[in-house]
Amino acid sequence: MVAQHDRLLTPEEYLAFERASEVKHEYVAGELFAMTGATHRHNLIAMNSGTQIRPQLRGRRCEIYPSDMRVKIEVLGIYTYPDLSVVCGSPRFEEPREDTLLNPILLIEVLSPSTERYDREMKFRRYQLIPSFAEYVLIAQDRPRIEHHLRQADGSWAQTTIEDLTATLTLPTIGCTLPLALVYEDITWDATVGRDGGR
Repeated sequence: MVAQHDRLLTPEEYLAFERASEVKHEYVAGELFAMTGATHRHNLIAMNSGTQIRPQLRGRRCEIYPSDMRVKIEVLGIYTYPDLSVVCGSPRFEEPREDTLLNPILLIEVLSPSTERYDREMKFRRYQLIPSFAEYVLIAQDRPRIEHHLRQADGSWAQTTIEDLTATLTLPTIGCTLPLALVYEDITWDATVGRDGGR
């Protein structure tokens, strides 16, 4: 949903508006796009994923942030909110307030029916313009399924898909793992969803 304004906003106006808003908005070419609230299942999956990664980063120069951390795609001037963001080394922020990250290495999105196509296509292409960005994880919430994209040395992206609840996804850029059984912990599946995720 596009937020209603009588004109396009500058990035500075957007940030001022956003910091006072109770609703999060993505910012693209002067327009604001309101983000709808996440479902129970969406929140559980995001939380499960974050709590699996966070302990594995302990003692290392990496940090994981939830969906309140805004990410800017600098070359496009776009502001967005991934479900989870990981940065390694020194995090770079746009301003001293440290609420807009510039250099994530890994981004995770939990797919929703209304945003799935955007997350897979346009949003992924935009994320690829972040120089530090090297790994992308898309987690389905209607069945056990994780799509993993990894930037290769030549700049291309290798994709793998895991649908087995007994499998574990390796995240090479941050040296962590995500067991699907724990990503989907406490999720109740439809009776037609099998152990391997198939219908």
